[in-house]
Amino acid sequence: MPEPDALRISGLSKVYRVGLGRRLAAVDDLDLRVESGAIHGFVGPNGAGKTTTIKMLVGLIAPTRGEASIFGQPIRDPASRNAVGYLPENPAFHDFLRPLEVLHFMGRLSAMPRESLARRAEEMLELVGLSQARDLTVRKFSKGMVQRLGIAQAMIHDPPLLILDEPMSGLDPIGRKDVRDLIVDLRRRGKTIFFSTHILNDVETICDRVGMVLKGRLVAEGSLGALLDGSVKSAELCCSGLSEDQFAALRASALDGSRGPEGWSLSFPDIAGASQAAGRVLAMGGTVVSLSPLRETLEQSFVRLAASARPGGEVSPRRPEGPARS
Repeated sequence: MPEPDALRISGLSKVYRVGLGRRLAAVDDLDLRVESGAIHGFVGPNGAGKTTTIKMLVGLIAPTRGEASIFGQPIRDPASRNAVGYLPENPAFHDFLRPLEVLHFMGRLSAMPRESLARRAEEMLELVGLSQARDLTVRKFSKGMVQRLGIAQAMIHDPPLLILDEPMSGLDPIGRKDVRDLIVDLRRRGKTIFFSTHILNDVETICDRVGMVLKGRLVAEGSLGALLDGSVKSAELCCSGLSEDQFAALRASALDGSRGPEGWSLSFPDIAGASQAAGRVLAMGGTVVSLSPLRETLEQSFVRLAASARPGGEVSPRRPEGPARS
């Protein structure tokens, strides 16, 4: 029998009443599937419905319509949450506690036996790189350290699925890299990770599949290769050994040009134009440092898909399919 999907979402919606006779769809008829063992990115701008979706999945708010399941168990069944470790967007802990005390507290909330909890808490502290901070109170933690502790508490009961809401938000580049590396390591340990973000570079770096949401609606879902059209949007030529006048002559046929760390940098609308310019550089006695095609990025793909998405987000009053919940 095949293993059930880690997450399966069908027609999930959350509609809020925002005035007399008016409703706002924070999440609108969402369908999504997350395979076991994958890193699945859930991307969209602020206010797109990512956090609302996650709160429905972990039982913090009830859906208006639709269904979802976690490893085959409906989310309406509280037992489904035994398989989930959850990191909220802005984790907050009692700031007078030390990290091991936080993990012991969270473990007891998950009904872990005290004997195994002590060992597991030490392992999680080591896993997230906080062993050296074991004697500090949370009030002395940096934002990155709080995020690490948040991931540790999500992992304390060893769940097969981690749902992380904006895990890299507010971190500096080093902190973001550390959290990305930790997510990849967790996948190697057999975990499924579903995380929301509006930082698209993080998604391109680590995700197997991506779902793009806009105004509560899923506008695209698939592997990165399927979402990106693969076409060359422009080509960049880097060269050196040219005079100002020689560069100016090349710049006239380029989209853009500037002095870079290794000489001159020029962009062209296609590979053919860049290749022709590279030949001129060599004929002038210069050196071609690099010639690179620039393909569509995830950010460009999202902007393209967002432009073609259905407008709106406010829905007209209608009779809900089942009892409405606020």
